Amino acid sequence: MGLYRQDGTRITKAAFPAAALDDPPVRVTEDVYVSEPYGRGDGQPEGSKRFLLYPAGTIVARSAVGRLFTAASIDSVSPAKGPAAGGTVITIKGADLDGVSAVTFGGAAGTDLHVRSATELTVKTPPGTAGAVSVELADDSGAVSKADGFTYEATAGS
Repeated sequence: MGLYRQDGTRITKAAFPAAALDDPPVRVTEDVYVSEPYGRGDGQPEGSKRFLLYPAGTIVARSAVGRLFTAASIDSVSPAKGPAAGGTVITIKGADLDGVSAVTFGGAAGTDLHVRSATELTVKTPPGTAGAVSVELADDSGAVSKADGFTYEATAGS
């Protein structure tokens, strides 16, 4: 007994047709659920329902896990201007904001981050230099930014 190709030629161990995986499998270590909002008009109360996606012990490709973490996006920053001294509480609206762990303004970390929902968060601006800066969100999928998303205004007498 041995291993053979379709044309009948024998396959040696050294010539076994295989390639290294670029997408290694991972073992899920605890039950993982997905949450979906109730559909419109289905008579269910507001909220969401959960479904078991991967029971503990399931083996999945790493890329399948990566696809579950959708990158955040920024639709609006309001107000879009504030004093260079910082301290302006701004609201960022967008999509998939529930995984955001930090917000920076021109590289400086915002404070008092509160994720209100998957579509809205609030954060307080740090001090900055007069001018437009990018607003960057850090989330599970990496970083997303809005160029010139916030403008620091010069203080009176500057």
